[in-house]
This record gives sequence, C-alpha cells and structure tokens, in this order.
Amino acid sequence: MSRRAKEYRKRQSPDSVHGSLVLSKFINKVMMSGKKSIARDIVYRALEILSQKVNAPAVDAFEKALRNAIPLMEVRSRRVGGSTYQVPMEVRAERGVSLAMRWLINNSRTRSGHSMIEKMSAELIDAYNGVGASIKKREETHRMAESNKAFAHFRW
Repeated sequence: MSRRAKEYRKRQSPDSVHGSLVLSKFINKVMMSGKKSIARDIVYRALEILSQKVNAPAVDAFEKALRNAIPLMEVRSRRVGGSTYQVPMEVRAERGVSLAMRWLINNSRTRSGHSMIEKMSAELIDAYNGVGASIKKREETHRMAESNKAFAHFRW
C-alpha cells in the first residue's frame, strides 16, 4: 500500500453568469497566459451570438454543440510483439468532453475571421448544427476506430 498522501481533484467553481461547471472549464481552456477576464469576455460574447442565431438559451445551445462534438470511440497505440497496433477504445465521458472542448477551441483559433469572438461563435454554431471542423474531427476519429476494429482484441 502506498504511503503517499491521497491525491484529490480540485473542485472547480461554476461560472459566475450561467452557473455552469462545463462552461467554467471551457473558459479555462480558452484562457491564454492567465488572462481569464479576456477568455471570459470571448466566451460570453460568443454565447450571446450563438443564442441569437439558433434561438435557444445560451447554455443549452452550448451544451448541445459540445454534445455533438464529443467522440464515443478513439484509437490508442498498443505495442504487441514488436509491432504497434491502433486499438479502438471507448472514450470515458470526462475525456470525451475534454477532447470536444479542445477541438472546438483549436478549430476556432485556426478559422479565418476577424476576432476570436466571431470565430468561436461560428464554430459553436457549426457544431450546434452538426457540421464544421470539430464534427469532422469527431467523424474522422470514429472512422479510424471503425477501420481498426480488427485489433479490438488487443484491448487492455
């Protein structure tokens, strides 16, 4: 038995405007160089645009966009007998949310446009409608897992 102190997860507080833990995590992932106020401003203004375009409450629209981007399967490298196989595995719920957030943010940053607010709102609208780069990335991940189904017996 280990003698180390037990590691506890730090509890995250919900965001101040909507009271959502998921939105709070999203704001923290958008943040760069510790500039949380700027990240908060970007996310809230992007959510305003999203809610106007889809005629739904901001948090509900955001959660639907995020749900649409969450992958169910992914491939992981597994070394067996000198060769490496891409083994399809189910994605844990927490990791799926984290991947979806990362994809939404990265695709927002690489998108063409003037401000981060416009780019993020456009990416969220696309994810809400089931199109866009984040959804394409999820489909590509699912396709990789499907094509490597033959190696599923290497799961650990």
